[in-house]
Amino acid sequence: MIVVSGTASRILARELANELNVKLIEAEHKYWPDGEQIVRIPEDVKGETAILVQTTYPDEKIIELLLLQDALKDAGVAKLITVVPYFGYARQDKRFNPGEPISAKTMAKHIELQSDMVITVDIHNPNELAYFTKPVYSVSAMEEIGNYLKNLDHRKPDLIIAPDAGAIERAKKVAQIVGVEYDHLEKKRISGDTVEIKLKNLNVKGKKIAIVDDVISTGGTILKASKQLKEQGALDIIAACVHGVFTNMADVKMRVCCDLVIASDTIETERTRISAAPAVARFIRSQAF
Repeated sequence: MIVVSGTASRILARELANELNVKLIEAEHKYWPDGEQIVRIPEDVKGETAILVQTTYPDEKIIELLLLQDALKDAGVAKLITVVPYFGYARQDKRFNPGEPISAKTMAKHIELQSDMVITVDIHNPNELAYFTKPVYSVSAMEEIGNYLKNLDHRKPDLIIAPDAGAIERAKKVAQIVGVEYDHLEKKRISGDTVEIKLKNLNVKGKKIAIVDDVISTGGTILKASKQLKEQGALDIIAACVHGVFTNMADVKMRVCCDLVIASDTIETERTRISAAPAVARFIRSQAF
């Protein structure tokens, strides 16, 4: 077994190879003068079970993934397991307007084409796994987030909260690891342009809070929630997610109200503090290859 990394997931691939105690091969990548990509597997991989690790964000990383899959198949790997840490287009899981594709379905169809198995991490909507026809699994890195928060010493949170009811199971899992209570936020419209965000059941006064979600993109909800939670007496607020998309410098903007912003290496950013590799490795070790 070998791990092969694309350029989008160098850190996670390295950590995964270490977790599995197998060889890591970093694929070579460059651009032609016209901007088209070229990839190369620099070592003999014939007969190997190859674990290809490549996040499909931004768009050019999708093309790189497809090229790497073909390169590995052409090189004679016996089995190709494609690990897509962050599944791009996962939030476009329905047809919002007539004439549009279901983009998550489109990505699934192409990603699985050369794969014997696909593994992703905390996919936004588990129902999207039904778009695949080959074996596909979504593993969770919430255990890794929980362990990180649990070991923050003086910054260890007193309460884990989800940004909405849909994310309550993630908050529950993290809270169980940290050993604290959990709750979720509710929005209450006060007027036409005023929305109050508060916890469903618990009081935040005097508490250190961690808001936990699968993905942070614009950060708008967490920014607004953090501001209001501080006004309600919260002492310290951590925003923690698996996938740190952070569009338009959202992570920087969130530091106005969040005392700490952390994410995993499914998307490699300056906020990466956690590796999803142990979660992926646990699943791979459970399979008979």
